[in-house]
Amino acid sequence: MTNRNITQQARLKLGAIGAATLLALAACGGGDSTLAPPVSMPFKTLNSTQPIVVGHRGASGVLPEHTIEAYARAIDMGADFVEPDLVATKDGVLIARHEPNITSTTNVASLPQFASRRTTKKVDGVDETGWFASDFTLAEIKTLGAVITDAERPKQFDGLYKIPTLQEIIDLVKARRTATSRDIGIYPETKHPTFHRQLGLGLEDRLISSINAASWNSRTAPVFVQSFEPGSLKEMRAKGLNTRMVQLIDADDYDLKTGKLTYAAPYDRPYDWTVSGDTRLFSAMVTPAGLAEIKTYADGIGPWKPYILPIRATLDAAGNIVDRNGDGKRDYNDASAQSPTTLIDDAHKAGLLVHAYTFRNEQRRLTFELNKDPVAEYLPYYRLGLDGLFSDFPDTAIAARSTYLKELNR
Repeated sequence: MTNRNITQQARLKLGAIGAATLLALAACGGGDSTLAPPVSMPFKTLNSTQPIVVGHRGASGVLPEHTIEAYARAIDMGADFVEPDLVATKDGVLIARHEPNITSTTNVASLPQFASRRTTKKVDGVDETGWFASDFTLAEIKTLGAVITDAERPKQFDGLYKIPTLQEIIDLVKARRTATSRDIGIYPETKHPTFHRQLGLGLEDRLISSINAASWNSRTAPVFVQSFEPGSLKEMRAKGLNTRMVQLIDADDYDLKTGKLTYAAPYDRPYDWTVSGDTRLFSAMVTPAGLAEIKTYADGIGPWKPYILPIRATLDAAGNIVDRNGDGKRDYNDASAQSPTTLIDDAHKAGLLVHAYTFRNEQRRLTFELNKDPVAEYLPYYRLGLDGLFSDFPDTAIAARSTYLKELNR
């Protein structure tokens, strides 16, 4: 045995003695009590900040959507932003409704004084029958009560809450920002802008005017503006809107057998593309070229969730969907999320944020592997680096985000 080997053996022995001593000190409370805290892991989001939670139409899972009460509840639940979908009244006021057709979201059909207002209009190329906001003045709109649209959700509040204007929502958010010292914002959407433009009720100028009046026309303002129609975003940018903008990306449905998204009118492409003769589908927007094009006029994309985590069912030998949950049906609950696409990474490479929609709690909206746990649905998206999301149940989204933050030692 050489002297070199003797030296190495001595060092190993001393090292072992030192390690044992440290363990003994730790066991009896000795040693350094100022050990370094666990290292926080970085976020995978575009700007290395925690993902935002948007109250989708407010806290629409528990209260009638697009009401001051629903927006206030979303803020109380911890939402970072609240989302008003914007349509215009006959006298040109922006109000919060999911569609120009207000039949399913209000009690208008039950009010005899408005029975004659029932009509048929073509919205994005499709005939719709009902009552439309553009046929009512704001004063008339204020006589209506909002209702919950999902039969599984609480109905005791139907008709109790009124339809707010965009200005009333801005006033609410500003008041809550002051009261809570939280950075709460608005995330308005121009709904069916081509439809409104054809009526002479363009949404864009009215929205810009409201944002200017709020002194929020800047990239650092607590505002995101979104639309499914690229032309609407481009028009607002050209007219001086400096807030962050998000291009929404839709599809008609998903094929549970193949895991592929399907495209059928009017959810196959932006309607302004249809009007201009552009035959591309929404799917063109998630390609590298499509993302690069979006980057020229917007700051992010708002894709439907299956663009990020495709959904697919298990098939039997005959090619039929297996009833995995044993409820006698073969539907979404029997399917599972598949391996993620590269969309988030691709968008980040293009310099775009990714805000996905829409997360909900009801069992029928959860895939089989989630075991009826809505919190579990959010975690894969957070872990992939999603920059933000829309939820009908902001408290669930916040709970899931808290779990994710703990994973990162934050």
